[in-house]
Amino acid sequence: MLTFFTDTDTDITPAVAAEYGCRLISMPYSVDAKTVYPYVDFDTFDAREFYDMLRSGVLPTTSAISKERYIEYFEPEFAAGNDILYVHFSRAMTITFNAMDEAVAELKAQYPARNFHEIDTKGITTISYTLVREIGDLLKAGKTVEEVLEWAETEVDRFAMYFFADDLKFFRRSGRVSGLAATMGTLIGIRPIIYMSQEGKMVSCGKEKGRLKAMERLVQEVADLGDGFKSHHFVIGHTDAPELAQEVGRMIRERFGDDFPIEYVVCNPTAGSHAGPNGVSVCFHAKHR
Repeated sequence: MLTFFTDTDTDITPAVAAEYGCRLISMPYSVDAKTVYPYVDFDTFDAREFYDMLRSGVLPTTSAISKERYIEYFEPEFAAGNDILYVHFSRAMTITFNAMDEAVAELKAQYPARNFHEIDTKGITTISYTLVREIGDLLKAGKTVEEVLEWAETEVDRFAMYFFADDLKFFRRSGRVSGLAATMGTLIGIRPIIYMSQEGKMVSCGKEKGRLKAMERLVQEVADLGDGFKSHHFVIGHTDAPELAQEVGRMIRERFGDDFPIEYVVCNPTAGSHAGPNGVSVCFHAKHR
């Protein structure tokens, strides 16, 4: 048997995980020295409450989980005779996978007949969500883990995510975006356009003045790079900006028609701690990232 894992940094909720029989690894954030584990310490993510906290000036921190915690997730599956497929957010963005590697090595020594497979989505939040959905669909259709791994070798790099941030202070603090001029600020209305690279990093690829121009830029990226996206999951993510996300969706419909579904997803609190509120992203099947 194969047990399918993902983590909460992929925006997958317990409800979506249940569609695929998928287990969730909770990635924590901390507020006022209190560590919170999504969907462990709460059942439902209250996006409005969380992002209003950020709007008020609170800046949560994030941290890696320990080797021991990974063992708590994985050992019951190995002990039950199950192999594992873990589809996770980008290795390039965190040190947490060093602890995971240690945990897997220790467990493999104890359970040598078991297999651990991983797929790095080379992203976080919306793009990871989309890839978990795509892979979950393949597994539900009866594809073997070997077929899924072969699919991922080429297809992971053919899903693109572009987004804009509304307030640069969050990214300035985290330092997670390369090529970002932190001095732009929001006082002059500049919004950087950011994408997930093939190396799994967030990279600034330009800037637009004002939300409307930023939203138009996202639509143009779909026009320039989109490739067969109507046959795949098309996802619009946001950090508690449902009206902006819906407006981007309307613009997408106006440009490309209404013959494909669009899913709207709120960004998880761990990734949202770095992005800040009022941002919007698009993820789609593309020629390249």
